[in-house]
Amino acid sequence: MNRPLDSSDRMALEAVSPSELPVAIIGGGPVGLAAAVHLLGYGLEPLILEAGAQVGAAVRDWGHVPMFWPWGYSTDRATVALLQRQGWTHPDGEGYPTGLDLAERYLDPLAATPEIAGRLRLGSRVTGIARAGHGKVRTAGRDDRPFEVRYVDSAGQEGRVFARAVIDASGTWSSPNPAGAGGLPAIGERAASSRIRYGMPDVLGRDRDRYAGRRILVLGSGHSATGTLLDLAELARQAPDTRIVWAFRSADRARLFGGGEADQLPRRGALGQRLRALADAGAYEIVAPFAVDAIETTSDGGLHVLGDRDGAAHAIEADELIVATGLRPDLSILGELRIDLDPALDCPRALAPQIDPNEHSCGTVRPHGAAELAQPEPGLFIIGMKAYGRAPTFLLATGYEQARSVAAHLAGDLDAARRVELVLPETGVCNGPGRQEAEAASCCGPAASAAPAKASACC
Repeated sequence: MNRPLDSSDRMALEAVSPSELPVAIIGGGPVGLAAAVHLLGYGLEPLILEAGAQVGAAVRDWGHVPMFWPWGYSTDRATVALLQRQGWTHPDGEGYPTGLDLAERYLDPLAATPEIAGRLRLGSRVTGIARAGHGKVRTAGRDDRPFEVRYVDSAGQEGRVFARAVIDASGTWSSPNPAGAGGLPAIGERAASSRIRYGMPDVLGRDRDRYAGRRILVLGSGHSATGTLLDLAELARQAPDTRIVWAFRSADRARLFGGGEADQLPRRGALGQRLRALADAGAYEIVAPFAVDAIETTSDGGLHVLGDRDGAAHAIEADELIVATGLRPDLSILGELRIDLDPALDCPRALAPQIDPNEHSCGTVRPHGAAELAQPEPGLFIIGMKAYGRAPTFLLATGYEQARSVAAHLAGDLDAARRVELVLPETGVCNGPGRQEAEAASCCGPAASAAPAKASACC
């Protein structure tokens, strides 16, 4: 329905009960598609709006990256059951998928099933959501109004759909944090954008020529930075003129390389150990703690990155800058809805104490679902990576369980919605006020073969 609503349209809309409308799912990635499958299991009608030309557009953007969780953690049980009814074979036991593996071997077959294909709108970028005919301020009759979801299609045409509920699983990949230490772009960062990449460029593949033989500054200390630094070290082995500078803001190096053998995801622990070995061998020029303030473009096209190093002004010269400082949610589409988010993390307020990186970094999260993810706007749920806001510890298994619980809630199966069963492998690293007590209680330091804990003192 792309034309303006006339009087007959409005009468028809008034005559339709919101319960007869579909549930709009924003995002056709792994979690959004899983939510659709769970809704179908309850007899509810999903409508999936995906901005990309294919499902899993964000996943494909980091398709070269091997995951540190195996296939068993990468798929949703209800989705697997649907696929297997179509003759699909689960690749469990075939190691660790890359992002492209996940997209091509799991998401593409799912999008092609009759259950999903007819309920999927590709090339539909959501631009805003509101209560139909009710602004954010208006309260009377609000809960009885359907949601109006506006979008722009691949041809640039505006459209809208009406929905009984909205599940926002749009993720955070398209909203990287800037290089500036204060959360704002560094002075000159936008002007220098041609020399800056965010996230995880494919330095051994399609982006190789951009980085080989150059001096590259990597900013960040999380998993994205780790993967990029490991690939750059291999590039430097192949192209010895390549130089790598690694800068990060934290002065605490205790958690820099992860939990090692204590990590219950062995691949994740191994990545940190490889990074430590390369750092010890001098593969990187390490500048830390370093907080970026300004970026200048030099006369020869290079970068002059200025900031604070341990209380003193410092400058780093580089040909290219890779900013791997995390992600943040794009909340602009929710501006006309009533939402309640944690002021620091931009995640649902009830979830924030469990995932706040200032308090802990364990992989284990207390069971949570629809109750913690619900917003003051009835029928609105934020799930998946976007539910974690700015916190960096999201795993796909978390998003799948969120999808199951929210679908149960929307179907009225409140017992199933409350019966959340989330068990995540711990990182082997813990910080926060209870760190010593938690480690003594084996909160974050069990052997990799130990059974995952359902809860822990620090998490």
